[in-house]
Amino acid sequence: MSMTCEPLLAALKECLMQSDCVLKQGHLPSECLRDHTAELPERCQSLRKATFECKRGLLDMRKRFRGNNAGAVAQQLSEKDETQVSTKPE
Repeated sequence: MSMTCEPLLAALKECLMQSDCVLKQGHLPSECLRDHTAELPERCQSLRKATFECKRGLLDMRKRFRGNNAGAVAQQLSEKDETQVSTKPE
């Protein structure tokens, strides 16, 4: 997979590991994605869709010339997470 989708995939994994589907119900993250999508938090659902769009953009020849916008979304997500971590009181 391309490096542009890596931050999205990492954010999706982290979101899944913190979801109730994995923590409270004891399902595997892959089971949560496949069978319990409606139970996932909104953030995980949007990350799932963004990851799908990123992977699809890797195959789309038009996006190869224009650039895959999912990389920009991943950059925004990582910047947003960094600011949330730095602003949390201890």
